[in-house]
Amino acid sequence: MVTTRKPASERKLEIVDAAIALAGEMGPDRLTTEHLAKHIGISQPAIFRHFPTKGDIWEAVAHRIAQLMARNMGSRVDQQASPHARLKTMVITHLEFINTTPAVPAILFSSELHNENEKLRAFFAGLMDARQIKLARLIREAGYSGKPHPNDAALLVLGLIQGLAMRWSLNAHQFDLVGEGERLLELLLDGFGEPS
Repeated sequence: MVTTRKPASERKLEIVDAAIALAGEMGPDRLTTEHLAKHIGISQPAIFRHFPTKGDIWEAVAHRIAQLMARNMGSRVDQQASPHARLKTMVITHLEFINTTPAVPAILFSSELHNENEKLRAFFAGLMDARQIKLARLIREAGYSGKPHPNDAALLVLGLIQGLAMRWSLNAHQFDLVGEGERLLELLLDGFGEPS
């Protein structure tokens, strides 16, 4: 096996991105370092030179997903738009990210990964908590006439995203995730009432 020597940071990113791609194809619980090595074209010991344990790979994957999500959101959410418009953009952008990175639901909801790695579980829980806080702030700022409690409303919005992502994953991506998300988000926001 002949491989090109790459800088450590580049190789680590390649391993992490391969883990995300392969987790989308075969599921995170079935992914092995042997699969990663074969996909990249390097040896298994080379994987372990960059990541001493498989748990280290998954923690790097979690940080990479957070980084990609933040970059995606930052480039799409217009901070000058109304809170209502920012809320809608945030949800749709999140669904678009899941649509282009189908491993995300499998990784987020992998009980095997979470049972074996408390640090990973806590990291993803923290991401969801931060997302809930941001959604609640936008809902509060939007001042919906139905006056939903911002924290409860944020949980409903998160539940919409998570439920759709799980259903889309279980249905082998056989429906338009973003289109269905837009439709259901409109229904949900209508229930919140008119924004101020």
